[in-house]
Amino acid sequence: MVHNIAIDGPAGAGKSTVAQKVAKELSFVYVDTGAMYRAMALYLLRKGVNREEPDEIGEACQNAEISIEYQNGEQIVLLDGENVNAHLRTEEVSAMASVSSAVPRVREKLLDLQRKLARTMSVVMDGRDIGTTILPDADVKIYLTASSLTRARRRYLEYQEKGEACDLAEIQKTIEERDQRDMTREISPLCQAEDAVLVDSSELTIDETVEKILSVYHSKVSEKDKRYEG
Repeated sequence: MVHNIAIDGPAGAGKSTVAQKVAKELSFVYVDTGAMYRAMALYLLRKGVNREEPDEIGEACQNAEISIEYQNGEQIVLLDGENVNAHLRTEEVSAMASVSSAVPRVREKLLDLQRKLARTMSVVMDGRDIGTTILPDADVKIYLTASSLTRARRRYLEYQEKGEACDLAEIQKTIEERDQRDMTREISPLCQAEDAVLVDSSELTIDETVEKILSVYHSKVSEKDKRYEG
């Protein structure tokens, strides 16, 4: 039986790290939605689409086939059957992804592809509108958050480890401004789905957060499977 887990939450809450660990524990596929947008950008670049023409982008994206699978424990992004992992982190792809992701027809196409993945395999997907828009019928919905100060401290430590100069107060301010934008944007604003379980990781380690989500999953899926069998 296919099961889906949707993890939403604000920037810096650790969604991707936690989602990947949850997926690994359950042998599910972690769907990197950002990588799918990059694969679409690569597709558009290969087609020679003019990035200044939203209508042209919207039309061209309709024939792209993008999927995700695992080979030898590594996530592979497939574009029309080709492993394109090595091409997704270039500046050119990043620039096109920034433009194309704002085109409604691109978002619609990728939403269809993401739902197709979720229908055919058990997945963990993270983002800001997974439980509310992309997978509204997910078996388990998690709203993962942490205080803005906690998230700022995590980001601060990341910068320090890289040797980059940074200011904690400035990072916190940026995070709070990002939260406000995400929560008030016109299309698919960030919000907790009515049936999502709130997980605040402010005082939790990554492993403790993963364990909490796994506990929610086992509880909810056990109930669902019992109803299904009945």
